[in-house]
Amino acid sequence: MIKQLKWLSLVATIGMLLILLGGALVTKTGSEDGCGDSWPLCEGQIIPSEFTFEMVVELSHRAVSGIVGIVVVILAVLAWKNIGYIREVKFLSVASVFVLILQALIGAAAVVWGQSDFILAAHFGISLVSFASVFLLMLLIFEIDKKWDTKTLFIQKKHRIEIYSLTVYTLFVVYTGALVRHTESNLICGDWPFCNNQSALAFSEYNFQQWVQMGHRLAAGVLFIWTIFLFIKMIKNYKSNQVMYWGWIITAILITLQVFFGAMIIFTMLNLGVALMHALVISCYFGMVSYFILLATRSAKMEKNALDQKKHLNNSAIKF
Repeated sequence: MIKQLKWLSLVATIGMLLILLGGALVTKTGSEDGCGDSWPLCEGQIIPSEFTFEMVVELSHRAVSGIVGIVVVILAVLAWKNIGYIREVKFLSVASVFVLILQALIGAAAVVWGQSDFILAAHFGISLVSFASVFLLMLLIFEIDKKWDTKTLFIQKKHRIEIYSLTVYTLFVVYTGALVRHTESNLICGDWPFCNNQSALAFSEYNFQQWVQMGHRLAAGVLFIWTIFLFIKMIKNYKSNQVMYWGWIITAILITLQVFFGAMIIFTMLNLGVALMHALVISCYFGMVSYFILLATRSAKMEKNALDQKKHLNNSAIKF
């Protein structure tokens, strides 16, 4: 059964990435209204009589989301049943299904009733959380054969706090990036890294869209510097642990690629392939930092158990 679970979790994880990319494709091609205000039908029909490009993009996204949703539910049920004894499995099984349903409902609400740009921008962040839940479930399943060592890993409290903070901040940066798309601010600044390299500090001349774009660039720049700083710190403190060592190397590579593709969006005038790579890389990056969250919570549990045991021994000694 474990072998089947591995394959199922891999399919579910790839499927969640396809949903993320599909959602980004819908936004970037302006296909949000491809089916009008009908959901789950398209223009009030099961099979539309006429097709447009936007309609095909929207319908494809809905079809993939539906199929992957079924796969995720099956994975969650089988994981709960077969490896529910693993500490995080039951929580992630419930979370993967719950957040997936929430994601679908928000998408449906946007189609039927419409939403402001600020509400719509939160959709991608929720999608990332949904992907991370399935991704972590997959890692737990692959972790069963103990091909990598996590049981002996202990992450210090100060480093755990930094990981938690980085993850929360990543969601904020993702939100600002989604806001750039939904407010159509992608190409409002013709230069990079500044909006206008000839007048880099002319902030008083910015309009709303330029503030949105440059706010995202600033937030993304801080995320890049913070990630590299943590990468150096984690490599220094946990270089003997392969999971932390290679995990942070991958994370540093991903954030570097994210900055590269972010810049290339401007230089290629919003090339669709580049824009989708930008969405893919940040999804993988968030998956990695989510895994560090999981490892950090294990260390916190380990520390708590050690303190409880120490208190118990002290109480026993006093009674003696």
